[in-house]
Amino acid sequence: MASNVNPTVRRRRLGQELRRLRELKGMTAEEVAERLLVSQSKISRLENGRRSISQRDVRDLCGVYDVEDQRVVESLMQMAKDSRQQGWWHSFGDIPYSVYIGLETDAASLRVYDPQVVPGLLQTRNYAEALIRGALPETPAADVDKRVQVRMRRQDRVYASETPLRLWTVMDEAALRRVVGGPGLMRDQLDHLVEQSQLPHVTVQVIPFEMGAHPGINGQYAILEFPDASDSSVVYIEGVTSDLYLEKSGDVQKYSVMYEHLRAQALNVEQSRDFISKIAKDYAR
Repeated sequence: MASNVNPTVRRRRLGQELRRLRELKGMTAEEVAERLLVSQSKISRLENGRRSISQRDVRDLCGVYDVEDQRVVESLMQMAKDSRQQGWWHSFGDIPYSVYIGLETDAASLRVYDPQVVPGLLQTRNYAEALIRGALPETPAADVDKRVQVRMRRQDRVYASETPLRLWTVMDEAALRRVVGGPGLMRDQLDHLVEQSQLPHVTVQVIPFEMGAHPGINGQYAILEFPDASDSSVVYIEGVTSDLYLEKSGDVQKYSVMYEHLRAQALNVEQSRDFISKIAKDYAR
C-alpha cells in the first residue's frame, strides 16, 4: 500500500462524511437502514469507521442521500477503496487491537495513563515479551513473538526523524514496582524509561503511592489527537474481549479534564525521572 494511506483513518473520515450527508438529508440511521434493507447497526458501524465499507455501499448511500455531484460520489468511492487497503500491521495477521494501531500510526499526539505497567511505546523488547507471556499464559509462543514484534514496530512513531509522535504518559508507582520478568529486566526497563523521558517529544510523570486516591484510579486509558482538524480526538480504553473507542466531544472533554488532574497530582518531569532512577537502583541490589 502507499505509505501515506492509512486505512483506519480513511474509514473514519469516510464515515464522518457519510454521517454528515445523512444529517443534511434529515434522515436517521434507522430510516437509511430501512431504505437499504440492512441493519441499523451496519449503518452505525460504517459511520463510526469500525467496519470496512465497499464502493457499492458508498454508491447506495449516495443514492439514498440524493448526492447529485458525481465528483463527490467518485471521491467518496475512492476513499472507500483506500480504506480497504492494508496497513503495515496486517502483515502480522489477526491483531485484536488493529483499529487502535491504525489510529496510533496516524496520531499527532498521545496522552496515556497506565496504573499497572509501563506503556507499550516505552517498553523494552524483553519487558514486552515477559509482560505478554504473563498476561496471556495460554498464548502460543509464536503468537507472543508476533505481538512483541508489533509492539516494537509501533515504537517507530516515537523514533521518527520527522514528525515523531508527541507522547505524554502518566504512570502509577505500581507500574514501576511490579516485577515483570525479574529484577535485572526491571532495572533495564526503568533505565530505558529514564532515557526515553529525555527525548524532547516524550514526557513521563509518575504518581507515587503517597498521593492516595486520584482521578485515574479506575484504570488505563489513552487520548489520541490527529494532525488533521477534521479528525476528531479519540479516547481508547482497552478491554479483555473488546475495546472501547469514545469520540463524542463531551466524552473526550471529560477524559481530557481528568488527565489534566492526573498531570497536576503527579510528580513533575524532573522529580519523576529521579523517582524512577531511585527505584531502578533498588532492583540492582
